[in-house]
Amino acid sequence: MTSHHSATLPIEVGLTAAIVAVRDDSPTILLTHPDGGANSALPSGPFDPVAHRTFEIGLRAWVSEQTGAPLGYVEQLYTFGDRGRHAQASDREPHVVSVGYLALTRIGDEHGAGQVAASADFRLWYDFLPWEDWRGGRPALLDSVILPQLETWTREAPGWGSTRVLSRAERVRLLFGGKESAFNEENVLERYELLYEAGLVEEARQDGRELQAPAVEQIGEPMLYDHRRILATAMGRLRAKMKYRPVIFELMPETFTLTALQRTAEAISGRHLHKQNFRRLVESSAVVEPTGEMSHATGGRPAALFRFRREVLQERPAPGLRVGLRG
Repeated sequence: MTSHHSATLPIEVGLTAAIVAVRDDSPTILLTHPDGGANSALPSGPFDPVAHRTFEIGLRAWVSEQTGAPLGYVEQLYTFGDRGRHAQASDREPHVVSVGYLALTRIGDEHGAGQVAASADFRLWYDFLPWEDWRGGRPALLDSVILPQLETWTREAPGWGSTRVLSRAERVRLLFGGKESAFNEENVLERYELLYEAGLVEEARQDGRELQAPAVEQIGEPMLYDHRRILATAMGRLRAKMKYRPVIFELMPETFTLTALQRTAEAISGRHLHKQNFRRLVESSAVVEPTGEMSHATGGRPAALFRFRREVLQERPAPGLRVGLRG
């Protein structure tokens, strides 16, 4: 049988890192500017099977070269290889399959990212996904821009003619919340994918798709390639993971106040947390212990300093912070 795919595009494996740090109670993401301009991208580079024994070794090498930032916790997120996010039908360049990673680092201590390369910088991750920040209540952007545009999109195809497939309106309601459904902070990627499908983010135009509303104001800052999608995946993974594993402590200094820990949890989850409930849950989880020292840098009364009980990890799987994020 003769193959119809004799001109198959070569495949290149790219390694991309969403590197998260918390600065001034805000979640930040480490970015580069590979085109020399204002367009942001995550640190990334091709996997070299000769120079890199493993994907993670290759990732750390690219991150070090491009940003100078050391990495702490690293985990593989997902493999992104959809046709159309890089390649067009006429392209002859290699098709890029991106292996995305979530990495955590600290800013300002000897083990973290103090000074990064001049070509890299930390930016608030909500600049790129602003509809995910509910710390000050429901984002105004939802009701003023996003939901009206999505309502127009849902009217174009009100149903699919099948009871087994959710309609556009049902998907919008499930992902963005409504009168009968809550906003699930973990569904970050699904929300971004819906906005992409509806043609409401700039990346849809970059990928050769026609935008549904060309005149609509920018819905979050775009990123190069499919990097905003990788960021959305990392945000959702971290929000979910911090509830059952103590990964949040990879973002904290060696000692911290419970207020600082709460603000970091709020920064990542994008939700305001009830102070007394949070403290009760943290103290009952037995993953922190008091140091016996006090912090005088609170601007008010001195506050007790705590540290993460690292021996917990050696004794048993350590729990995360199962806080009532939807409360």
